[in-house]
Amino acid sequence: MQVIFKPNYINQGVLFPLDLNEKVCGNHACRVIHEVVSQLDISKILKQYKGGGTSSYDPRMLLGLLFYGYLNNIYSCRKIAKAMEENIYFMWLSGGQSPDFRTINDFRGKKLKGEIDDLFSQIVKMMVQMGLVSLEKQFVDGTKIAANASKYSFVWKKSVESHKEKLEEKIKSVLGDIKTAIQADDAAPIAPEKVTIDSKVLTEEIAKINEKIGESKANKGVKKQLKDLTEKKLPKLIEYEDKLETLGDRNSYAKTDTDATFMRMKDDHLGNGQLKAGYNIQISTENQIITHYSVHPNRNDYNTLTPHLAGFEQHYGKQSTVIVTDAGYGSEENYDSLSKAGIEYYIPYPSFRKEQSKKFKDNPFNPQNLFYNAEWDFLVCPIGQRMEKKYVKKHTTDNGFEQTSTVYEAKNCQGCPLRGMCHKSKENRQIAINHKLNAFKATAKEQLTSDKGKEIYKKRCIEPEPVFGNLKQNKGFRRFTLRTMPKVSIEFGLYAIAHNFAKWLKAGLEMPVNSFFDFFASFFCLFFNARLTKTSSFCLIYVIGLSLFFTP
Repeated sequence: MQVIFKPNYINQGVLFPLDLNEKVCGNHACRVIHEVVSQLDISKILKQYKGGGTSSYDPRMLLGLLFYGYLNNIYSCRKIAKAMEENIYFMWLSGGQSPDFRTINDFRGKKLKGEIDDLFSQIVKMMVQMGLVSLEKQFVDGTKIAANASKYSFVWKKSVESHKEKLEEKIKSVLGDIKTAIQADDAAPIAPEKVTIDSKVLTEEIAKINEKIGESKANKGVKKQLKDLTEKKLPKLIEYEDKLETLGDRNSYAKTDTDATFMRMKDDHLGNGQLKAGYNIQISTENQIITHYSVHPNRNDYNTLTPHLAGFEQHYGKQSTVIVTDAGYGSEENYDSLSKAGIEYYIPYPSFRKEQSKKFKDNPFNPQNLFYNAEWDFLVCPIGQRMEKKYVKKHTTDNGFEQTSTVYEAKNCQGCPLRGMCHKSKENRQIAINHKLNAFKATAKEQLTSDKGKEIYKKRCIEPEPVFGNLKQNKGFRRFTLRTMPKVSIEFGLYAIAHNFAKWLKAGLEMPVNSFFDFFASFFCLFFNARLTKTSSFCLIYVIGLSLFFTP
């Protein structure tokens, strides 16, 4: 029997052009993104366009391309521009237009700067209307993502301070030599001993020396030293001051991205710790949907909780009633701020798990296991000796929070048969107790060990952790491509929006109806299986209504 193949006419012309609407199904992701973007308030973005000259690409179209690109793990603007020539879904979103990669990159890096957070919160509010999230709970966690910076180009704070101190000593010495060399009876002190040398003081002193040299005949040595101060030491001093200003409270930064801090990343496959420039990304999740995110240069998590929650309240106008985190956030400062705000929290302190072990509870030498008399303010050591209050010490954290600890000392440890097991100090044992922190720990322990606390806290490991796993493993997002904090925030904001769109699509819910006419437009599209926009459907319904009205 003869085999017959279907004809394939590659160069065959068509009478009617190809309609991309026929190739894109009604519930496809690009259609959902298009509908969502059409409802976003982008008035602040539109104000950035000055007008005049040639026409600009529609910012809603560019937003849709970026959202759909990040949803499909396409983060490069060049690849998005290429996809608009090869992928029918990108063609549909762009309406057949082809903006080049520079246009897309400029829109992402410039027009979205400072606006991506607002767009993200608008989409989350839509998900609240659909019942996907309630914003009443926040499961907070953080992860470190490498910055687009070289790990071999860095600045360390201790090194800069050390070199700056040595340079200041050299400058003081040189100024002292110049003062001795210049012979002038009315010469005012050039370098006061108690004045701290900085670039401003050094510039003033150089100006004074130049004025004195103009009035007297200075030798060649003075001029050589003055030239060295002006051309070498002063610029170097300014460089050190600029570096310290850039560092701020941080201990390091990358030269190629000064907002990135060197952090200890996860160990590699050989178990070696990796020190890389990166950012600390904090997210709040509910039902594995990202409800808020923030970018920080901090290496530790406990300093990020307060600004992170403040950002949540700023975007949504309210705060969640329940906060759940891991032990990395368990600090006195965080407990204090949450308690004052009246927020219910489930946050273990770093030693919470350790204290639950039988070994810890049975150790009578642990400070937490010593008997404390609150009325007379003293401790009792394992042998029964009183440990009296000796003094109170205060400590201020990097955020300006003041902590107070009371130091207790045993009266006499000489000859104690338990001394070898109790402590190794040659003097009497001293213990510092932070009573306020201990009270917070007792509250946290009570909440975490309750039935309600156990039920809530066991969900923490299935909330933010899978989100980070999807980010790094499935989507391959392990390193930022943009530099500086504002652009890094844009990049992660686009990922967070794409992640939420994936959850939206998985739920299979329709867009929230905003009006009576939108309802009829959606009903018409659904009933007649028409691939039309809601505006087109409304116009058609309007025409049908008029025809029925005037029909005799």
